Amino acid sequence: MPLSISDLGRLIQAKRGSRGVRAAAAEADVSSATLSRVENGHMPDLATFAKLCKWLEVDPREFLGLPTEAPSQPNAVVHFRKTKTVSQETAQSLAELILSAQRALKARSSLISQ
Repeated sequence: MPLSISDLGRLIQAKRGSRGVRAAAAEADVSSATLSRVENGHMPDLATFAKLCKWLEVDPREFLGLPTEAPSQPNAVVHFRKTKTVSQETAQSLAELILSAQRALKARSSLISQ
């Protein structure tokens, strides 16, 4: 079962323990105001979410309902059939764009999970 944003707040409270918000925020590399807001159930921005997941040692995929095990192969296959509406150049450009985005997502997910 995926974690929710309220679970994120509870995990932050548990990790912070009796420490002050400022000390925990400094450790997590976020502002104390931001940590407090997220701890109280507000949605963080993507960069803050990544930092908090790293600090909490929680895979961000758990909040997104995604499998926590990275697939051994990319889960998207790029294939374009020759049609009269898509030129070969357009198909090649789209394929390169999709593959580039896929590589960037894979690189980002490995940075977040470190």
